[in-house]
Amino acid sequence: MTNSIGSIALITGANKGIGLEAARALGSAGITVLLGSRSPERGEKAVSELTADGIDARFVHLDVTDEASIREAAGGLDRLDILVNNAGIAPAEASVLPSATPLAALRHTYETNVFGVVAVTNAMLPLLRRSPAGRIVNVSSELGSLTLLTDPESPFFPFNLLAYNSSKTALNGITIAYAKELADTPIKVNAANPGYCATDLNAHTGPRSAAQGAAEIVRLATLAADGPTGTFTGGSNDQLGAPLPW
Repeated sequence: MTNSIGSIALITGANKGIGLEAARALGSAGITVLLGSRSPERGEKAVSELTADGIDARFVHLDVTDEASIREAAGGLDRLDILVNNAGIAPAEASVLPSATPLAALRHTYETNVFGVVAVTNAMLPLLRRSPAGRIVNVSSELGSLTLLTDPESPFFPFNLLAYNSSKTALNGITIAYAKELADTPIKVNAANPGYCATDLNAHTGPRSAAQGAAEIVRLATLAADGPTGTFTGGSNDQLGAPLPW
């Protein structure tokens, strides 16, 4: 494991759910965690929760759909070792048949799940390039796997969500693209699947806890120098590092 004591990690959408639990786990390993949140109130509350447990946590005002907010967040940092692109949405208005999905809902989903990831990554990349062991973790989903979505025997086959599914498929493609660009650098770029966790995203219907979902994110964020890049891993049964089909 690398990226431990003395390292700095920025996690988007970290004021609750999987993002908050990833911050808790990384912070418990001695990493300074920067909690990116659109809401200052919720962000500061999450920071207070972590600092009460002895974790070095700090709030960063960050809206991944607002370029000015992203620039300001990046400009306020001196260094960065880990970027976790965790912020994601699944709008209720997009939880309908593909042909009934409003175009506005599709755009809304992509603004956070796709374009926001690219905007934040590009803004933070100069800082990550200066790190001796930069790590980028994109929080994806089994629902982004074209292989699983097209397999009638897969438990994910019935979930035909145009906006969310395709946004995570796009995120997987983004992961590969950055991994290829940065292949000759110390930076590793991977996609983590937290599994079906009980969070606000799904009205807390998932069978897994947010802490269980965060485990794969933490593993990829702390990969050793000989660890992989350009992978899509994680499972619904705490199978850390289990490869998933694209």
